[in-house]
Amino acid sequence: MHTTYKAVEVSAPDTFRLVDRPLSTPGAGQVRIRVEACGICHSDAATISGGLPGQTWPRVPGHEVIGRIDALGPSVSGWSIGQRVGVGLFGGEDGVCESCRRGDMVNCQHLTMPGFTVDGGFAEVMIAESRALTAVPEELASVDAAPLMCAGVTTYNALRNSGLRAGDLVAVQGIGGLGHLGVQFARRMGFHTVAIGRGADKAPTAKSLGAHVYIDASIQDPGAALRQLGGAKAILATAPAGSSIGPLLPGLAPRGRLIVVGLPSDAIQVSAIPLIFGGRTISGELTGTPIDMADTLAFSVLQDIRPMIETVPLADAAAGYARMMEGKARFRVVLVTGQ
Repeated sequence: MHTTYKAVEVSAPDTFRLVDRPLSTPGAGQVRIRVEACGICHSDAATISGGLPGQTWPRVPGHEVIGRIDALGPSVSGWSIGQRVGVGLFGGEDGVCESCRRGDMVNCQHLTMPGFTVDGGFAEVMIAESRALTAVPEELASVDAAPLMCAGVTTYNALRNSGLRAGDLVAVQGIGGLGHLGVQFARRMGFHTVAIGRGADKAPTAKSLGAHVYIDASIQDPGAALRQLGGAKAILATAPAGSSIGPLLPGLAPRGRLIVVGLPSDAIQVSAIPLIFGGRTISGELTGTPIDMADTLAFSVLQDIRPMIETVPLADAAAGYARMMEGKARFRVVLVTGQ
């Protein structure tokens, strides 16, 4: 039995190092996972670049984790050795804050977040809270399931909880790590799906993912283009650019909703006129609970939805992260162990 495992630590802002760590035993309510795949998410930048308040070093990033349980801590029930499980950004709630007591565990005031508040999945081994686990269907390969634990559940929940009905016009802004999944979910949920990107070269990909219509924002005003189609009941904003999100608001139908799931580095500037005249709204959506993740995986199996991925060995995590941040990945980078 090995007594150490490989992990990729961030020891200082934007500084990666591959290290050997001693194998630890899971505590009460925890499991130890042998990681098979871990997605690289744009929000990992908060850890890697040191943008979190109270950030401590070193930290192992990663919150799109798929692996198999190899040890159970005390008081763990319902899970077994060898079972394949997933862990997302939701790593466990405190159960006592007001949000938790009102049943809104995703907004727990002391949320455990793998890769942020505790070590995550850029490693061969990870300790996780058993209450944060999701069983992974056999139909999904580990590398395909990993991005669904964050990008997948975020876009899936945003659409299914938005009050939309089959046949409604729904636009997905951005054909990237989040958007390429959002387009698939929107189409499979029965919406009239419009994809918004920049450049004619994105059109074939958008159509292959299920978009009925593609709007090239480099040559068209996407808000005006959506109005010509009758206005969108919802727009899912996935691209990390606030300057491209604000102009979408006029493209909503009356009572339409702009749902922001990307994390722009700049401010989203909007006019109050289309908000007030038409009763339009802007909201945000953050991840989901383990049962939401289970629903996402089940729907992906049912409707044959898969992320478009590139795999990278664990040792090349820094290069994979850089490729994702530079926008070169098509569309999710997934770290794999054993290579």
